[in-house]
Amino acid sequence: MNNKEGNNKRSGSRPNSSRPSSNKPKPAMAKRAQGPKKAKPTAKAEAVATNKVEKKPNQAAKRPKVADEIRLNKYISNSGACSRRDADIYIQSGNVKVNGIPVTEMGYMVKPGDVVNFDGATLTPEKKEYILLNKPKNFTTALDEGQEFRNVLELVKGSTTAKIGAIGRMDKNTTGLLIFTNDTDMIRKFTLPNQKSTKIYQVSLDKNLKFDDLEKISKGLTLDGHKVLVQEISYIENEPKSEIGLQIKSPNVKVVRNIFEHLGYDVLRIDRVAFAGLTKKNLPRGNWRFLTEQEIINLKNS
Repeated sequence: MNNKEGNNKRSGSRPNSSRPSSNKPKPAMAKRAQGPKKAKPTAKAEAVATNKVEKKPNQAAKRPKVADEIRLNKYISNSGACSRRDADIYIQSGNVKVNGIPVTEMGYMVKPGDVVNFDGATLTPEKKEYILLNKPKNFTTALDEGQEFRNVLELVKGSTTAKIGAIGRMDKNTTGLLIFTNDTDMIRKFTLPNQKSTKIYQVSLDKNLKFDDLEKISKGLTLDGHKVLVQEISYIENEPKSEIGLQIKSPNVKVVRNIFEHLGYDVLRIDRVAFAGLTKKNLPRGNWRFLTEQEIINLKNS
């Protein structure tokens, strides 16, 4: 009886236990089967997205970059035909051709060997020239002072066939170093108010400069609402105290004159003895010379 009952219990327990056990794996298998199906399209989508990101740079690169290529408007300006701004107008109006094809794209890059035709004429880019002059008195950079004072360009006449201009301005009473070039980028660089090149001047006054005024200049003056800072100011050794050495970054020579006139002094003479590392060594008054390659590099990096 006990054995039969035991057998019955065992035999009865099997179907009871097998039913839930047979039912449970089915949904579990279904869940496992659904998992990979969801993961596969996600992986594909990520791969597609990755491929799209990688293709964008390849599509943006229209052509390989070429060394020494420059913007078309700068090429035209360098040739001396007109300014960059005017060149943009000619380009937009379709009056510029590169290798016989009209170009109206702003920012178009000209490669070495390209033939540029500007308003019917073929352009030849000028070689960059850099000339240093030790300017004498009674010559001016201005073009509108009549016949009384001659223009500084007369002093470098015949030095080059390039269309050169002076960097900065000098009046008839200011002497010393003046640079001429056809490099419009360099001219623009040294005439910006925030440029950092150093200039050194020797200033001759009508009377001795008081030490208190020297201190005021050293600390900085406010002229026409603008703070004017000098790098260094001192009396020139073995000279009267009316001879002053001044180091400043301002590109405008007129600022030097205004500093002393603001304090009640008359400026008799201003002589620029150094400009961005260049000096008057072996360059007599009224003479000029070409800059060396190293001096040109130094100027561009100053």
